[in-house]
Parts: sequence; structure tokens; C-alpha cells
Amino acid sequence: MITTDFVQGSPCWIDLGAPDVAAAADFYGSVFGWEYQPMEADEPDFGFLALDGKRIGGLGRLTEEGARSAWMIYFLTDDVDATTEAVRRSSGTVRVAPMDADGEGRMAQYTDPQGGQFAVWQPSTFKGMDTVDAVGALCWTELMTTDAPAAKEFYGSLFGWRTQDMDLPGGGGTYTLITPAGQPEERMHGGLMQLPAEQLSLTGGRAYWHPVFGSEDCDETVAKVTSKGGTVQMGPEDAEGVGRLAVCVDPAGADFVVLTPVEMS
Repeated sequence: MITTDFVQGSPCWIDLGAPDVAAAADFYGSVFGWEYQPMEADEPDFGFLALDGKRIGGLGRLTEEGARSAWMIYFLTDDVDATTEAVRRSSGTVRVAPMDADGEGRMAQYTDPQGGQFAVWQPSTFKGMDTVDAVGALCWTELMTTDAPAAKEFYGSLFGWRTQDMDLPGGGGTYTLITPAGQPEERMHGGLMQLPAEQLSLTGGRAYWHPVFGSEDCDETVAKVTSKGGTVQMGPEDAEGVGRLAVCVDPAGADFVVLTPVEMS
């Protein structure tokens, strides 16, 4: 489970880059009940997404030319500069060099060797998400990659993640579970899975991370997704021992997963 007791290598923040912030806020507000809170009254294109007053992530205008709308997952680091050097040594790419964020912390963004984009956050006054592992909040993170062994080695060298492989039912392949370094199994926060490049159509064959959001009723949430112009890549379907889930894409092309875990159903 993901908690707000953030530790080295655990997910601590997410944000969405969208071409139309108002449209994205309307979509996710309708699907998950999130409220958009602009950072400044005169700057409506950057702000926070909140659920019952608690921040669950950020939303900002997509400014990178040629980039697709996507969710970015931030993992906690206690030294963003050291992590950046480790990314370079491991053949990753630094997309955004370490920078200060208004005194609240320091951040950087990277691309792994298979093309998966992710970020890190070194907190100062701002620790991260206010609520997680709940209905309408982040409850899991997932990496789709073309090379699972390489991904395990890359992220293991950065964060010390402990991984555990499991066979999916019905010969569906191998899924790797991720736990932060030194943490018990119940702190497992995500997974990764190897897929052929042709199945990674959203990114043209490159690896990608996406968030998983909790839902009381996966089918009902998916109905809201499609009614607001989103699409469904997979599901809803039952995953044994996990819950009912669907892979969705918002109207601007950003993918995410809706999950009703067994304990929420």
C-alpha cells in the first residue's frame, strides 16, 4: 500500500500536464470528484487537485513541444543531485535538471533507458500528497516497459527497490511487485510488466508509468470516463486477488487505471 509516510523511493506526488487545464479539471472533477485549486488567482493554468480539501496531485498546462499529455509520478529522494548523477551513470536521461521549487523542495525529471519518464522530489516544507490509498486517490503505480530485467536493474540502482516476480493467471505473463528499500511487504507501492513495443501504442513503443486510482465501483467510474469523452483501453475486468480494474485514457490522451481493490469492493 502507498502511505503518506514517505520513504526513499516511494511515490510522493503526481501531476498531470494537459493541453487544456480547464477541460482536464472538468473531466477529472466529474470522474473522481476532484476540485482544481489554482496556485494564483491570476495564473489559472497551474494548480492543485484536491479531494475533500486534501491535495492528491497537481495539474498544469503542457508546455513541452511535441510531448503527449501524461501523468508524471514523483518518487521521494533525500538527495536529488546524487539521484541525478546515478541516472546519468545508469544510461538514463535528465529531462529537467535539479531545481528549487519555491523553497518547498527540489525536483528533477528523468527518462529511463527504455523511455519511461518519471521524476523525483526532495522535500523541504512540502512533503507530498495529503491522501493516498483511498477512493479517488493514488493507490498504486505501474510501469509498462519493453525490458523488465533492465528496468529492475535501473530503478534498483537508483532507489534500492526490492522486487518480486509473480506469474499472472492464465499465462498472462510475469508481473513484478515493487517495495521500497528496507520496508515490509505491506509497503509495496507498485509494479512493472514487460510488454512488446507494439503493445505500447500510446508512446510509440516506449516505456511509460501510469497512476492507479482507487474507486468504490470501477464500472461506475468507467461510465463517467466515457460519458466525459475518455476512452477505455482495457476492462473493466476482474483480476484475481487484486480487484476490478480498467485502463482508461482521458480526452487529451493521458492514461490512468481505475481500480476497485478487493478490500474496497
